[in-house]
Amino acid sequence: MNFIDPSAIVDETAKVGYFSVIEKDVKIGKNVIVGNRVTIHEGTAIGDNTTIADGAVVGKPPKPAKTSTVKLSDSIPALEIGEEVTIGANCVIYRGAKIGSSTLIADLASVRENVEIGNFVIVGRGVTVENFVKIGDRTKIQSNSYITAYTTLEEQVFIAPCVTTTNDNFMGRTEERFDKIKGAHVKKGARVGGASIILPGIVVEEETFVAAGALVTKNTEEKTLIKGVPAKFVKMVDERELL
Repeated sequence: MNFIDPSAIVDETAKVGYFSVIEKDVKIGKNVIVGNRVTIHEGTAIGDNTTIADGAVVGKPPKPAKTSTVKLSDSIPALEIGEEVTIGANCVIYRGAKIGSSTLIADLASVRENVEIGNFVIVGRGVTVENFVKIGDRTKIQSNSYITAYTTLEEQVFIAPCVTTTNDNFMGRTEERFDKIKGAHVKKGARVGGASIILPGIVVEEETFVAAGALVTKNTEEKTLIKGVPAKFVKMVDERELL
């Protein structure tokens, strides 16, 4: 048995599994497939031909802790999901996010509020995307990576598994840190190898290749290969490897 609020607009071609909840003012487009035990929160808009797998929670209202470094605005818009999107099993996507068309959010991923994700993006299994993140078209984020708040990933960026981005340089819990939180900016075509760590505010320039396990402590130069702890210049990226 499902609960569908009378104000929800569900296209007649959509299919909804068992024990799902569709709240007030939700809009579900043509040929959408909603799995079992899915919760779609108030106002969420879902584009045509989108699939939402079992156990997903979409449009969840955020409720951060009082001690959270990210504060909410008074009004957060409803979640928008584009056409032909795939949302995996047990994903959680918060209200205030915007997901572009033909994007995959894989099983167990989490996407917080005030996030913009472009078209043809892959967010892998178990990835966490925090607040105020922007992800460009055709970017790929592999399994279990952590994309911290205030990070920007431009178009066609590749993030390998278990990459960590950071945004806070302050060891002490001072009030000063709230004004200086800044995530990484990874520019078009850059590739970040598995288990690498990018420190707060770092700019990874276009077509940079960060080798696996690197600790990126300084801004990079375009089309360079860097590796090590801390990461250092090794050579220019082979022309055959460029976009």
